[in-house]
Amino acid sequence: MIAVLKHELKLYFHSLTTYVFGAFLLATVGIGAMLYNIEAAVSNFEYVLSFCSLVLAIIVPILTMRVIAEERKQKTDQLLYSLPITTTQVIIGKYFALLTVFLIPLCLISLYPLIFSQFGDVYLLTSYGSILAFFIMGAALIAIGVFVSSLTDNQGFAAGISIAVILLNYYSVSLSEYVSSTAIGSLIALCAIILVLGAIIRYLTKNENVAFGVCFILLAGTIIAYFVDATKFEGLLPSIMAKLSLFEQFNVFVNGVFDMTAIVYYFSVIAFFLFLSVQSLEKRRYN
Repeated sequence: MIAVLKHELKLYFHSLTTYVFGAFLLATVGIGAMLYNIEAAVSNFEYVLSFCSLVLAIIVPILTMRVIAEERKQKTDQLLYSLPITTTQVIIGKYFALLTVFLIPLCLISLYPLIFSQFGDVYLLTSYGSILAFFIMGAALIAIGVFVSSLTDNQGFAAGISIAVILLNYYSVSLSEYVSSTAIGSLIALCAIILVLGAIIRYLTKNENVAFGVCFILLAGTIIAYFVDATKFEGLLPSIMAKLSLFEQFNVFVNGVFDMTAIVYYFSVIAFFLFLSVQSLEKRRYN
C-alpha cells in the first residue's frame, strides 16, 4: 500500500492537475474570504467554506478522473494485479494519495482564521470544526469519484459522471421540494432505487442470484411495510433526499454545531464507495 501511495504522489506532483486543483481551491477560498471576512467584515470563516463547497463538485471529479480510468486505458492495471498486495490495498493507497493532495491546500487555508484573528474576533472553534468537516466531506466526494473512475477507461466520461452525481447530491435538498411527498410516490421511488441497486450489484458481482435475492428481499420488505402502515411513507422521499445530501450535513457545522451523526455518515459514504471500488477492480481482475 505504501508503494502505491508513493507512486501515486510522485505522479500527482509531476502533473498539472494537482497544481490546478490546489490553485483553484485556494483562489476560491481567497475570493470568499475577501467577500465575507474583509469587505463584509464578517468574522465567521465557516461562511467562506460554505461559499466554496460547490466548487468541490467541479474540482474533485477533475482530480479523481484519472485515478483508475487511466490505468484501465493504458492497460497498466494488469500490473497492479500482479503485485504482492491486495486490491483493497491498491484502492486505499490511491485514495490516501488523493487525500494528501486535497489536504495540502487545506493546510494553507487553515491559517486564514489565525491571520484574521489578529485583526478582530474570530470564532476559532467553529472555524476549525468547519474546516475539519470540509475535509471529511471532500474525502467522501473523493471516494465517490474513485468509484466512478473505476467503472470506465474514459477520463472525460468519469469526470462528467462524477460532476453530475455530486451536483445532484448538492441540489437534492432543492429538488426534494418538487418530488412527490405522497405515500404511493415514495413507494414507487424506493422500488426504483432498489432496482437500480440490484443492477449495480449485478454489474459488480456478475451474479444474478445475489442481485435478484437482494432486490427481492428489499422490495418485499418495502411493500410489506407500506401495507402495514402507509402513513409512514408520506413525505419519506423528500426526507431521504435531504438527509442523504453531503452538503446539507456540512451546513450543520457552518451553523456552529459539531454533529457526530454527520461525521459518521461521511465515513459511511467513504467506506461504502471504496468497497464498491474494490469490487469493481476485482470484477475486472477475474474477467
